[in-house]
Amino acid sequence: MSRPGVAVIGGGAWGLALAGAAARTGGTTLLLSRRAHESALPPGVTLARDESEVAARARLVLLAVPSGVAREVARALGAHVDGGHFVVHGVRGLVGDEMESISSVVRDETPVRRVGALGGPALAADLLAGRPSVMVCGSHYPEVNRALQQAFGSPTLRLYATDDLLGLEWASALVGCLAIGVGYARGLGLGPGLMAAVITRAVEEGARLAAAAGGNERTLLGLAGYGDLLASIAQGERPEVLVGEALAGGKTLEQALSQVSQRVEAVELTARIVTWAEAAGLRAPVFGALAHGILRGRASDELIHELMTGPLVDG
Repeated sequence: MSRPGVAVIGGGAWGLALAGAAARTGGTTLLLSRRAHESALPPGVTLARDESEVAARARLVLLAVPSGVAREVARALGAHVDGGHFVVHGVRGLVGDEMESISSVVRDETPVRRVGALGGPALAADLLAGRPSVMVCGSHYPEVNRALQQAFGSPTLRLYATDDLLGLEWASALVGCLAIGVGYARGLGLGPGLMAAVITRAVEEGARLAAAAGGNERTLLGLAGYGDLLASIAQGERPEVLVGEALAGGKTLEQALSQVSQRVEAVELTARIVTWAEAAGLRAPVFGALAHGILRGRASDELIHELMTGPLVDG
C-alpha cells in the first residue's frame, strides 16, 4: 500500500529535516515555506505553492513552525482541509499563559479532528542526513499513528506510538527546557553522579507537571521524556544544549542565542511553565532554577548549592 501524501509547513531546519525523512519513504512529499528555495530542498521534496495545494495533494500535514505563529498557520490551513486530513505537529512548545497544546490549537482553527504530534530524541541534522534515529508519534486515533509510521518509518528511522497525545506534547516542551539545564551542567563539567541526580529530579518534576495538565505521567518516564533528555547529554549540537553550555561559559542569554542558528522555544517557555505551576499550586524547583537562575545568569556556585541543599523529595 502506498503511503499517503505528506506535506510539511515550515522551512526551518526541523521542517526541512521532517520533509527529507518523509521523502525517503517514497510518495508525494511537499514543503510549504516562505524561506526555502528549490535548490535547498532535500531529495524528493517539492515546494508547494500554497495551503490549497497542500490540502489537495497531501492527506497528512505536519506543522513545523514556532508555537507563536501556530494559530495563524493553522487558521490559514483550516480554510482548505477537511475531516479527511490528518494534521500533526512537531513543535516543542505550548501556547499562551494557559499552556494550550498545539493539537488543541489545530482543533480550534481547522475542521480536522484527527490530530497528532511527533516527539522524542531525534535531531534535525540526523534526520536530514538519514542517520539512524527514533521518534515518538502520538494521537488518540490509531490511524494517525499508523499513517505517521508509514510516512516516516524506514531502515534508519523508527517511530514508537502512544495514545497519550497531551502527555507527548508536554514531554516535548518540558524536555526542551530541561535540555538547557543539561547543556549548562555539561558546560560546568559536572560529574556523572550529579548529572544523574539532576536528570532524575527534573524528569520526576516534569511528570508531575504533565499529569496536572492532563497527560499521563508515565509518558515522561519513557522515550518521549527520559529518553529524550538522556539523549541530550550526548547531543552537543542540540540548540537547547548549546544555549546551556554558552551560559555556563559566562555568555549572556543574548550572546548564547546568537550562537544558535535555530529558534529555541524553551528559552521563553521556561518562565511561563514556572508561572503556570505556581498558579496551579505545584512546586517546580528545577524549572524555577532554570528560569530564575540559569537563564538570568546567576552564579553557578549558588545554583549548585541550592541543588545540593534542597528538599530530597519535591512535593
